[in-house]
Amino acid sequence: MIGKICGTGSYVPVEYMDNHELSRTVETSDEWIRERTGIVKRHIAKEDTTVSMAVKAAKQALTDSELCEEEIDLLIVSTISSNVILPCTACEVQKEIHAINATCFDLNAACTGFLFAYNTAQAYIAAGMCKNVLLIGAECLSTLIDWKDRTTCILFGDGAGAVVLRAEKGNLYRTVSCSDGRKGTALTCDTGDYIKMNGQEVFKFAVRQVPEAIAGVLKENNLKEEDIAHFILHQANRRIVEAVARRMNVELDKFPMNLQEYGNTSSASIPLLLDEMNRQGKLKRGQKLILAGFGAGLSWGASVLEW
Repeated sequence: MIGKICGTGSYVPVEYMDNHELSRTVETSDEWIRERTGIVKRHIAKEDTTVSMAVKAAKQALTDSELCEEEIDLLIVSTISSNVILPCTACEVQKEIHAINATCFDLNAACTGFLFAYNTAQAYIAAGMCKNVLLIGAECLSTLIDWKDRTTCILFGDGAGAVVLRAEKGNLYRTVSCSDGRKGTALTCDTGDYIKMNGQEVFKFAVRQVPEAIAGVLKENNLKEEDIAHFILHQANRRIVEAVARRMNVELDKFPMNLQEYGNTSSASIPLLLDEMNRQGKLKRGQKLILAGFGAGLSWGASVLEW
């Protein structure tokens, strides 16, 4: 059995901060940020929390899936920025949406988190442990940012994305997933502190490891680049996405981006993009996609998804 996506949803706060507004608090400019990151604005939670955003994305995904809440038997939330520790975010979402039959837990793998959550759900389905899974990536990164630190405050935003997986007959694709804790100092956030990042190190890591992970997952599944309709990368930085496309010698059109609107939303970025593409009619049944995540840990990986 394999989990097929049968519903998507997303939510971002109404409030946002564009580059011009940001330039009033730190030494930067719209041109400087656009050139180096591709980001134009980022949404900021003021009334919302990680839990409330996750709930709103989940409800959309359930509506799209045409499943009812009681049919969900596994609920995973990927987040590094929850407003709650106990109970976990997933249990708080379960309570709000009345998914009374779901087993719930959170997963913390930062910007690779949604990919690892997706792989975990597939393993549960393949093992016959569940049939319908609600996966959510939700982040309120604005609470972890030093808004006077130009190296980080220009990058991150808040939001949530969700997908529903339903068990269907099919072969499970092999995945590539990796971590290297020895290099974790490139991107850190200690308890009670702010996110700190060595941007150059993270950039070099991403443009080296992501193409290798994608090449590896293609090889593992006897696929070629031309078999893939879209490469859905974690939305960290336009330059990273462009560099990955160049290294793979694949046209940039196959690498959709929405980071200009949302910035880097960590665990939420991949499901946010999937929902946007789904609602725009850009995803067709039978298409093969590659999901690729990379970030703190350091962790990275790639998976094949058949829409």
